Amino acid sequence: MDRLRDLPAVDDVLRHDAGSALVARFGRAEAAAAIRGAVAEMRAALRAGAAPDLRPAAVAEAADRRLAVRDASGLRPLFNLTGTVLHTNLGRAVLAESAAEAARAAMLEPVALEYDLATGRRGERDDHVAELLRELTGAEAATVVNNNAAAVLLVINTFAAGREAVVSRGELVEIGGSFRMPDIMAQAGARLREVGTTNRTHPRDYRDAFGPETGLVLKIHTSNYRIEGYTAEVEGAELAGLAGAAAIPFCNDLGSGTLVDLSRWGLKKEPTVREAVAEGADLVTFSGDKLLGGPQVGFVVGRRDAVARLNANPMKRALRVDKLRLAALEATLKLYRDPETLAQKLPTLRLLARPAAEIAALAARLRDPVAAILAPAHAVSAEPCRSQIGSGALPVDTIPSAGLAIRPAPGTPPGTDALGRLAAALRALPRPVVGRVTDGALVLDLRCLEDEAGFLSNLRALPPGPAAGPP
Repeated sequence: MDRLRDLPAVDDVLRHDAGSALVARFGRAEAAAAIRGAVAEMRAALRAGAAPDLRPAAVAEAADRRLAVRDASGLRPLFNLTGTVLHTNLGRAVLAESAAEAARAAMLEPVALEYDLATGRRGERDDHVAELLRELTGAEAATVVNNNAAAVLLVINTFAAGREAVVSRGELVEIGGSFRMPDIMAQAGARLREVGTTNRTHPRDYRDAFGPETGLVLKIHTSNYRIEGYTAEVEGAELAGLAGAAAIPFCNDLGSGTLVDLSRWGLKKEPTVREAVAEGADLVTFSGDKLLGGPQVGFVVGRRDAVARLNANPMKRALRVDKLRLAALEATLKLYRDPETLAQKLPTLRLLARPAAEIAALAARLRDPVAAILAPAHAVSAEPCRSQIGSGALPVDTIPSAGLAIRPAPGTPPGTDALGRLAAALRALPRPVVGRVTDGALVLDLRCLEDEAGFLSNLRALPPGPAAGPP
């Protein structure tokens, strides 16, 4: 009870130099509330028999920690060691330096977003990237919305609202978050007309479905799964011919989408946007934050008159992108003008093309220091593993990689969930570390690790409990 009387008053802490610093940073009301919370914690600790530091400076320090936790961003940078380069839950593509700098400049100053500096009149925001997209894809025109699902929604609503949209049954995909293509069509106001079967669709299936109610033919690249075996599909060029002969607009949705042939860097070839345009599609849709390596946007490129109809749809305004993403996107697209340096300047391609031998050497260097940090509760070994592109791109194809496999030390009692506790501790680090638990090991795939020193320094902040194993 005597020590309870020693608890400083909130006003005394606020008048202290450390308290005044809190007021300057967070405001008096926030600082006072945090100090009251810190005093309440210390009161509870005293009653429990503990002996906390009751000096005003110590109380202010405890309040500072409370405010720091409260103000920490949920969008904290982390180490993505999952082995999935374009991880949807971790933000997909990391932007190039030039893209980040462009977004920052647009953030800090007024920009000519929809203002034509030559005429002094209102301009079009898409014009900042439309010419680049025409140059890189061979399309007559281009427009940009906030993601690829929005691009598909806009196309269906523009050409098939109140009418039928014809799609192969084997292409009715479900994308992340349980969003299904039939649901998107329904929201766009179109009636779904399925053709073919799950595994086989033929040209006659489309021809039999075409009629006065057909507003759109849609081909969907099954980028997040693959059907193998006894299969048949109508390729884009043939489907463009079928739709063209029937005077029906044809849209080829590439999903992830790429502007370059990935096989140049040892990856499996995906259809490029330029190829889809050359095949005769009226419109081609694809994403910006996947294989393209830019910010989250959705593209529609294709015939000039078809794109003009999209831009005339009132829905387009609701789906438009802001100046930050346009600035980052323009800078990203400009990198594609020089394919020789693309893999060095574009993080997504740099990580995907990273040689397995280089990653194995990194794993060998990190094995001993990481083992020392996690000893004696865990054993660490450098082992080969397989990375994947992620975000639905090349879903069944993996890339040779290497990483650290962490296992409980021999003699660890069963049922203690040592790996689960360690994974949670890694996620709680100042810069969270996210790996994957598989086959009795916590695997840290090092394909996406470029800051070796920062990773080790961060790992040394692990508290002793998780590294020492279960209490």
